[in-house]
Amino acid sequence: MPFTSFSEFNKTAGGDIWFALAEDRPLAFFAGIWVPQSTSVRKVKEGEVTTDLFAFLTTEPNAEVGAIHPKAMPAILTQPEELETWILASVDEALKLQRPLPDGTLQIVARGVKTDGGDSEEAAPRATGGQGRLL
Repeated sequence: MPFTSFSEFNKTAGGDIWFALAEDRPLAFFAGIWVPQSTSVRKVKEGEVTTDLFAFLTTEPNAEVGAIHPKAMPAILTQPEELETWILASVDEALKLQRPLPDGTLQIVARGVKTDGGDSEEAAPRATGGQGRLL
């Protein structure tokens, strides 16, 4: 799943803390799974439904994320070879990518609630420039 920044909430640290690979928020990917047209009961009131399911994997946090959210961080893919492995390799090989990024890889790029098109300078994580390349 592509992303340019993600947040973890920590009330004592100021609410939503936004992380990215760099200040300009380059494109990266969560190691995610997609189960098309899965049938299950998600809410008892709705009963059985058929829908596409999406999720991303988490792992132990690295130093930067762990200081804000000590339980977990997303498993993040940053290199073209990692994307290829995630999509094409065996499950055993792909799951080796479910690991924290090395300490120092992520940085805090904003604090506060994300706003789309709002006036908040501090908390408006937006992609810069036009359509980016996939790594």
